[in-house]
Amino acid sequence: MAAYLCPKCGMEYDKPGKCTMDGATLVKADDHDSGHDKNKGQDHDERQDKSQHKSPAHHDHHRMMMQDFKKRFVVSAIVTVPILILSPLIQRLLGLSFVFPGDKYILFALSSFLFFWGGFPFLKGIFTELRTKRPGMMTLIALAISVAYFYSAAVVFGLKGKFFFWELATLIDVMLLGHWIEMKSVIGASKALEKLAELMPDSAHLVKGDDIVEIRISELKKDDIVMVKAGEKVPADGTIVKGEGYIDESMLTGESKPVKKNAGLGVIGGSINGDDVLEIKVLGTGEDSYLAKVIDLVKQAQKTKSKTEKFADIAARWLTAIAITAGVGTFFYWFIYGPDTAFAVERLATVMVIACPHALGLAIPLVNAVSTSISAKNGLLIRNRTAFENARKITTVVFDKTGTLTEGRFGVSSVLLFDRSYEEDQVLRLAASLEKSSEHPIAKGIIQKAKAAGLSLSGVSHFKVLKGEGIEGTIGGKHVQLLSRKALEKSGRAIPKNAEMDDVATLVFMLVDKKLVGVLTLEDQIRKESFDAIRKLKEQGIKCFMLTGDNRMIAGNVAKKLGLDGYFAEVLPHEKQEKIKELQEKGEFVAMTGDGINDAPALALADIGIAIGSGTDVAAETADIILVNSNPEDVVSLLLFGKATYKKMVQNLFWATGYNAIAIPLAAGVLYGYGILISPAIGAALMSLSTIIVAINARLLKVKR
Repeated sequence: MAAYLCPKCGMEYDKPGKCTMDGATLVKADDHDSGHDKNKGQDHDERQDKSQHKSPAHHDHHRMMMQDFKKRFVVSAIVTVPILILSPLIQRLLGLSFVFPGDKYILFALSSFLFFWGGFPFLKGIFTELRTKRPGMMTLIALAISVAYFYSAAVVFGLKGKFFFWELATLIDVMLLGHWIEMKSVIGASKALEKLAELMPDSAHLVKGDDIVEIRISELKKDDIVMVKAGEKVPADGTIVKGEGYIDESMLTGESKPVKKNAGLGVIGGSINGDDVLEIKVLGTGEDSYLAKVIDLVKQAQKTKSKTEKFADIAARWLTAIAITAGVGTFFYWFIYGPDTAFAVERLATVMVIACPHALGLAIPLVNAVSTSISAKNGLLIRNRTAFENARKITTVVFDKTGTLTEGRFGVSSVLLFDRSYEEDQVLRLAASLEKSSEHPIAKGIIQKAKAAGLSLSGVSHFKVLKGEGIEGTIGGKHVQLLSRKALEKSGRAIPKNAEMDDVATLVFMLVDKKLVGVLTLEDQIRKESFDAIRKLKEQGIKCFMLTGDNRMIAGNVAKKLGLDGYFAEVLPHEKQEKIKELQEKGEFVAMTGDGINDAPALALADIGIAIGSGTDVAAETADIILVNSNPEDVVSLLLFGKATYKKMVQNLFWATGYNAIAIPLAAGVLYGYGILISPAIGAALMSLSTIIVAINARLLKVKR
């Protein structure tokens, strides 16, 4: 956290001094926070409802600046009209003659107002930049308009030359317009945080015995039970204790389809309930909520500068130095060799304006702000911006198996029959009926398969758990047993040859009245999305590996089905990082994708660590990027979005600097002999156009799914 804060705009600094935005004296962050803590009671509660998640204070400062630039632009544009009418050059161009005694003094007075009032933000900015020893955009603009104004003022009072008042006026107008548009773009990118904060409802329906009481969400406490009606927003993170239905989490995770949730499953505060009434036990409120953590991650990511952004900052400082040098050099060249002093002044002003690193200063930060907020709304949480930008370099993705490529739970993959008098559905129904009284993970897989097939379960009597062997009971007068392979072998029965699959799956044998009738094959199911994810990554030329603690037979089976380039099996958690290191030593740029818990060492060592399936746990400390959904395809989305983001940065750097390579020589008068020259006003328009293109280009960034 920064050590010093501006009490007015909220900007953060590492060192004491004054704010570069509004000149306010910085205060220690602790002192600033403690001042806010004094406001307790009612006001504090109201702020906590939504304001605890609102965007940083400098977003409000940006709004004030935007309104100020807008007001100054409108007034300045109005004042520019009489300045244009009174300017000799404009009169000649229009074939008019509007001369009267003292007209030049009226022109001077109007231009003075425009210079000091319309140009105030730039004149103020130069002092701030020089005081902090960081000359930049404001310095160049202020120098350009000051040269034009003071030279023209000297001409009014006797110096031989020509006025630059209309150039001065149009230059200030264009610069104010450019800054107004820039502020609108910055605010647009920052609004994403406010939209996230607004996802939370204002109130909740608290269940108190038989009564339902409406309270503010700031009053909710852990373990409270709340009722969420159909179509309402979930007021806090929690677990469903009553009811089931579909939850729309699209604004939080990017999951386009509503997700079915039933008792025991978690829900995220801010998601929208479907058509059913739910009762939810509150687990996370305030700063402990998923939404608060996401907003905090977005804030931190937007404040953190990547290597590309730092490069752009350095480039902007160099461009400022080059501009001042080129401007002064241009002035002296034309002062000596040019037609007159006025021409030299005009060239100086034009070079200064065109070389403003305005677009360059906006090029990368705006892409960062847009990409971070868009990714958060699509379930891609960026903790390390440099790692995110490096997604384009990935050559190998290593996936953890359980819970990442697979669902992390048993599912019935097949039912094999040994007695032709039984059908597959009949064996499945008997097995599920017996397993409904069991708590074993295998039981859930069998019951879920029966439900998916639409089978109705039968009643069971004389149910008994055979410790370490299986279960048994009576169904419809028949003695039904579900036994493991070990239990079946112990009873002296031979295992049918077509059931020899125990190395890659778990087998559950069914006996009815001591007769072997079938076997259910259960496996940790491969996610449907894993197949598409691997295919799409390989289409991008990226190698895909799997890392697992499972035995080689199971790992090989999963790797073969998915078409992986390779796998590492029987690897203990602390050994996973060694496998990552092996790949890196072969020259691979490795992304590790795991659950963020036992994969922590590997996530930390990988070039890019991606925590997947973390649900509401967004504080995976070792991961660079967190994928909220347990969907391997999001790795592909992340890769494509990382490439698209870097592409936008490169495009913006081109627009921000490329035009300078052409425009600065033209402004300096390199082609003056051929009649090609750029005026200060056109120079300002070019500079502003570059800024607008950069802003629009950043806003076109999208996540491809």
